Amino acid sequence: MAITLRQLEIFIAVAETAQVTKASKKLFVTQSAVSMALAELENQLGGSLFDRHGRSLVLNSRGRYLLPLAKDIVTQITSIESIMSERNDSLRGAINVVASSALGNYILPYLIGAFRKAHPHVLVNLLVYNTSVAETMVLEKHADIGFVEGKISAAAIQARPWFADELVVLTAPSNPLANHDSFDLSRDLTESRWIMREKGSGTRAILKERLKDYLDKINVVMEAGHPEAIKRAVESDVGIACMSALTMCREVENGWLKSLRVEGVDMKRQLHIISRKDLTVTDALAEFLAFCDVMSLCDEENVCLSSPWKLQSLLARHLVSQKR
Repeated sequence: MAITLRQLEIFIAVAETAQVTKASKKLFVTQSAVSMALAELENQLGGSLFDRHGRSLVLNSRGRYLLPLAKDIVTQITSIESIMSERNDSLRGAINVVASSALGNYILPYLIGAFRKAHPHVLVNLLVYNTSVAETMVLEKHADIGFVEGKISAAAIQARPWFADELVVLTAPSNPLANHDSFDLSRDLTESRWIMREKGSGTRAILKERLKDYLDKINVVMEAGHPEAIKRAVESDVGIACMSALTMCREVENGWLKSLRVEGVDMKRQLHIISRKDLTVTDALAEFLAFCDVMSLCDEENVCLSSPWKLQSLLARHLVSQKR
């Protein structure tokens, strides 16, 4: 019997939840169906994919090897379904978008790609800057809409909530902090070297606001203007950083970095879509904004946004459902 797509989807769900019970709830199937599919897959592949620790299932070396391959297969199939669906679309036009770093680099490229598959005659231009520059570009009509992480100050700009994000502390696996499950401000703050985003960054502004009582204790050893530069510096154990959970999915999944939630402080933030109050909304822009609302389909702390694969899979499934 050949490996099935459903078996791979169930394997991925178990890998992400570490429990058959949670995987069954996520996929809306029975626990017995999950267990049976997993057993069949392991039998077909000639060995176990998980180590059993009580109720938890932890990927072994074979499972860790299979996981990215399985994700790639499922993503490609859902993308093929989307691309090959009927696309008799008459919508045309151009949309100029500006986004702050986390959104522009880690979320919007996948979203725009999926939108273009549904509306191939609409051109979407994307520029990536920090929140401060993004606000200025929208205000000066260099961009139609913006996707930002920080606060907006211009009276001529309107902001509507998009979805929630959370800032977490990022550390190298070799750092002693990696042995903890969370970041304790009283225990860990003064002993840590910090890598910060540049001034004007929405992430930096939120961090300073939420940790205002501890700012004089933060030992900043480096500043960087791009999340990737910060991640590489953290990976080299130059220091730790506070970043959006959306920006570090691959590194955390592969064990290159570890993320820690901050104890005792609410580090969640509301992301916004901004535009000028006098903006004329074209049909193409209205459709794009409606498409962006697919994010609201993802609850449970944005589990579908925690990796590019999950986001792409969500969008592809959404497109297929819209075509049917």
